[in-house]
Amino acid sequence: MKENQTLVVTSSIKKSINMKIKATLLLLLSSIAMSFAQSATVSGKILDKSNNSSIPYATIVIKLGDKIITGGITDEKGEFTLDKIALGTYDLEVQFIGYKSHSSQISVHSKNLNAGTIYLSEDALSLAEVEVVGERTTIEQKIDRKVVNVGPDLINSGPTASDILNNIPSVSVDTQNNSVTLRGNPNVQIFIDGKPSQMSASQALQQIPSTSIKQVELITNPSAKYNPEGMSGIINIILKKNSNLGFNGSVNAGTNFGITPKGNTSLDLNYRVNKFNFYSTYSINNGKWNNRGFVDTEDELRPNNSNRANFVIDNFNQNHFLKAGVDFYMNEKSTLSFFTNQNFNTTRGEFFNEVIYKNGINPNVIQLNKSKNVGQNQVYNLGYRHEFDKADKKLDIEINYNRNDRPEDSVFLDGNNNLLQSNLIETIGENVIMNVDFVNPLDEKTKLELGLESRFDGTDNTFDLDNTYFSDFDYKRTIQSAYANYGKQFEKWSYQLGARLENFQVEANFRRIDSEPGQFKDAIFTVYPSAFVSYVATEKDNFNFSYSRRVDRPSLGQVNPIRDWSSPTIDQEGNPNLNPQFTNSFEVNYTRTTKIGAITSGVFFRYINDPISQVFIQSPYDENKKLMTYGNFESTTEYGIETSGNLNFKKWWSVNFGADVYFRNANGVVENAEGDLTEKSVLAVPFNARMNHNLTLSKKLKLTWFTLYRAGVDDIQFSNKEMWRTDLGVRYSILKDQGSISVRVNDIFNTMRARFYGEIPEVTFGQFRWESRMVNVNFNYRFGSGKNRALQRKQRDQNETQGGGLF
Repeated sequence: MKENQTLVVTSSIKKSINMKIKATLLLLLSSIAMSFAQSATVSGKILDKSNNSSIPYATIVIKLGDKIITGGITDEKGEFTLDKIALGTYDLEVQFIGYKSHSSQISVHSKNLNAGTIYLSEDALSLAEVEVVGERTTIEQKIDRKVVNVGPDLINSGPTASDILNNIPSVSVDTQNNSVTLRGNPNVQIFIDGKPSQMSASQALQQIPSTSIKQVELITNPSAKYNPEGMSGIINIILKKNSNLGFNGSVNAGTNFGITPKGNTSLDLNYRVNKFNFYSTYSINNGKWNNRGFVDTEDELRPNNSNRANFVIDNFNQNHFLKAGVDFYMNEKSTLSFFTNQNFNTTRGEFFNEVIYKNGINPNVIQLNKSKNVGQNQVYNLGYRHEFDKADKKLDIEINYNRNDRPEDSVFLDGNNNLLQSNLIETIGENVIMNVDFVNPLDEKTKLELGLESRFDGTDNTFDLDNTYFSDFDYKRTIQSAYANYGKQFEKWSYQLGARLENFQVEANFRRIDSEPGQFKDAIFTVYPSAFVSYVATEKDNFNFSYSRRVDRPSLGQVNPIRDWSSPTIDQEGNPNLNPQFTNSFEVNYTRTTKIGAITSGVFFRYINDPISQVFIQSPYDENKKLMTYGNFESTTEYGIETSGNLNFKKWWSVNFGADVYFRNANGVVENAEGDLTEKSVLAVPFNARMNHNLTLSKKLKLTWFTLYRAGVDDIQFSNKEMWRTDLGVRYSILKDQGSISVRVNDIFNTMRARFYGEIPEVTFGQFRWESRMVNVNFNYRFGSGKNRALQRKQRDQNETQGGGLF
């Protein structure tokens, strides 16, 4: 300020050259003294001229000539306050996207100046140029996670969350059962809006529509603030939530043509007025899905058992999804929020299974399984946030309730359509999470985070065979935890150290007719430390190191001994005696920012105790069947390398890509053909590569080209062969760029198929195929004011709350 006022004084001297030198020097010294002694505050309010509503986050700048003196942004009420301004005359400028800029002169002649209310008028041309939805998918590497911002190119890959995840680096989805692997490991937690769900991964991926997904977060090494479950980390699916002013929304309608057509439609609505923000999303997906395959078994010890099982699975699925919520801005510092997610799913399935015995003596077996599942998943979330006067100091309180009902009514018929047996399975899961989180910046470079969490999970299952009670199973667990994180930044380095204390209790009871009741209890107190170190070498080079201790507790599906599915030769069920597996995970990432984009490369290492894996053994209930279940294996290690990035080669050509290779030393005990337990070791090396090209052919026409390759993998019991595919899509903007029509062909050459083989307990190979080659036609239209003012506080908007705190 001294320099600026000296200029003013110097100007006065030039205009008063005839004054005496003594008087001039006295005036100069007085002005300098006044600049040190007096400073002022300028305040005001920014409103929309058309409706008198406040404009939050508008940019305020005070200038002297071409030089910026100070600046800031308006708060949620549209108000601003700028301090430490020397007395004088300045230019005040106000800017906000979608509005005409405002400029006026102010004279700061007292300690406090109220600039009054400033009204901004909409700029029709600017509004027309605002693109509400990102044109393409982008990937951001943060210190603790990789964030995939879902664009239209990724949404058009298919109608469900499963289709989106299968196009994301580091993630693979088994289309046969929708199991998910992250960095080649299936022990991953699926979160929805930052919360663990009672829905299984297969349910979540099939029932969440792709059009409702805003972001996908890959959190491979979560901090102590996060629930420690999931050895390979967390996949957090963030659903869309609008916070634009006024009334606005979008409608989306699509059709997928495979063997049979499938439809999907969604509607997003938002209304922001005064202190309230109301939002909702509704979608419906329905269609028939066809899957087919075979399993060929050569039993050298029992040749009469050698067979080929052919199967065809037809599922008609209809899913209704609703998300609705409201935010109440109680005052400038406090916000109360509520939302609910509702899933209503109906599936009618037919599983045709034909077993052909190769000896020509045993009669072939034909079995048809018809099932109906009418399920409902409910989520209710209530949250409160208070922001203190101190910057970034905040308190969050949150309660989340989740209930999942999954009944199954199925019958088994023979080749002549005669009833063999009927199954009625009732499954009810409930989950309650309560957490309190407090963030306190101790100074500008030091932050302390504290939190408490209580979590209650439970499931109740009953199994009626031929309309008569056969078995039941209940599973209850309670988790009480507390965490602390301490972070500090100095020069180019920053670090965060944390620990989570957790008390875990579980009780399971299983009862089956003609069997003794079984009970399982366990209580574990554990400390889960975490550490993060970041080094910014230059503006273009960033290094991150992280460590965390994780746990993979057996999931409800893995411990539930009630039959999951059945065929004439194989049953699948869980094992209630599974032990949790603990993992120490280390990771190093390097991000290089260039003129055309950013590339992130990383390496990781994991040491795993008592890993849980699927096993294939002789059924203890039926000598003619095999049993697929789960068991604990010996300790093992995993390590890998991955790289991903976003590159803009030209204004019209951008690429996002990912490649990863993992090494897993798998050691375990399996059952051989004689029924004896045998130790086996293998080095499993999953490799995946993906690349997505986005080409702007004209202002309205855009092209997407996606390719994927997944290498074959050796494993303890079964090994998989490689698979690959390529997709091609176009998107054309219509209706003054408020709408678009997209067409995409997935798996153009129809090359995607799952092929597997193994030698224990018998020589087995097989193949599974699904409707991979499909044509997707999609229409999207956005309506409303389109003024994206980011009114919603960032973390609630992104639903980043989860087990033990906001991150």
